[in-house]
Amino acid sequence: MSVRLTGQDWLSDPATRAVIAALEAAGGPGCARFVGGCVRNALMGQGIDDVDIATTLKPEETKAAIETAGLKAVPTGMAHGTVTAVSARKPYEITTLRQDVSTDGRNATVAFTDDWAEDAARRDFRLNALYADASGEVFDPTGHGVSDAAEGRIVFVGEPETRIREDYLRILRFFRFYAWYGRGEPDAEAMAACAALAEGMKRLSAERVSKEMLKLLAAPDPRGAVVAMREAGVLAQVLPEATDFPESGATFEAMVERSPEAGMRLMALLPPDQDVVKAVAVRLRLSNAVRDRLTAAVRAWAVVDLEMTDQAARAAIYRQGRPGFKDAVVRRWAEAADGADAGARRLLALADGWTVPRLPVGGRELAQQGLEPGPETGRVLKAFEDGWIADDFPTEGHEARLKALITAPK
Repeated sequence: MSVRLTGQDWLSDPATRAVIAALEAAGGPGCARFVGGCVRNALMGQGIDDVDIATTLKPEETKAAIETAGLKAVPTGMAHGTVTAVSARKPYEITTLRQDVSTDGRNATVAFTDDWAEDAARRDFRLNALYADASGEVFDPTGHGVSDAAEGRIVFVGEPETRIREDYLRILRFFRFYAWYGRGEPDAEAMAACAALAEGMKRLSAERVSKEMLKLLAAPDPRGAVVAMREAGVLAQVLPEATDFPESGATFEAMVERSPEAGMRLMALLPPDQDVVKAVAVRLRLSNAVRDRLTAAVRAWAVVDLEMTDQAARAAIYRQGRPGFKDAVVRRWAEAADGADAGARRLLALADGWTVPRLPVGGRELAQQGLEPGPETGRVLKAFEDGWIADDFPTEGHEARLKALITAPK
């Protein structure tokens, strides 16, 4: 029985139709089909982020066809068959049908083909080896992709170990797709292959691993996937620092409910130790933004208590920064037993509602008190700030406090 995509705005979008028309003008009807995520997600009723296209045209022919139609062609990966067309400011990645000539677990040498089944055979999972023509008719070369999408099965194309040996990142991709699209127990053959070949991930670059891991953790509910990763020995390869999982699994599970952000969920898998977090950030080459957020949260964690007073919370917000304080509260909340909701919500509301004041004195005020610039200036300012924080940020009496600090016996 044929399957056809319906109700897909991207399929009827004039920008999309212009790209398909350009390709078919050069290669004839049926030379181009939508492929992968857009077809899979359309079948599964999920949102579409990118529209990718496969074609029998060679890369040079693709580029020429796009330009002949008056669209912009970007040669993003000609050696691997990829040209990006820009239509109405929207990018469409177009790749020539391929077959693998050789692989080394990280990179592949490919040859171009005009055989759709050969192209499907080199893809990772059956639900990703789906194609659809301009009318929305779906083509399923493996014979199982449509049913896998319908039932939430993540199954490798062909032999799982063969697919993994072609690119060891497919181990993480298996768990990432299971987190986003899987239902029920993970495929047993895939799990066995991932467990047997987990050490092969050592060949992968840190950037590829961290990117895939953060995508996995961003899934609506990645808890089952992370547990499966641990059972297959994959979590130990990616995050050997997560030594107390599954004991810390309760914290991670609670964090999934508390925060949709991948960085926070990653933090929940790690011990609240600044040195450990910094080491992970370096090893996985996390972005500066993610690294700084995690380290700030762990630093603030040491001083945050869900039962702390409002005054103590204001002092922590001032010293640790609002983002780090809030992230630390969420981590403490995830670690806490039932009944901590009120305290956590109180602290989060306080952090959102309180305007952090600026230190009300500086060098000018010290000069007005007759204190010359020098080491003593720093000592007095530090002592003033400490007392000002301890007194809960008073708005008056600054001159008297400064004078007392300057004249106090050394």
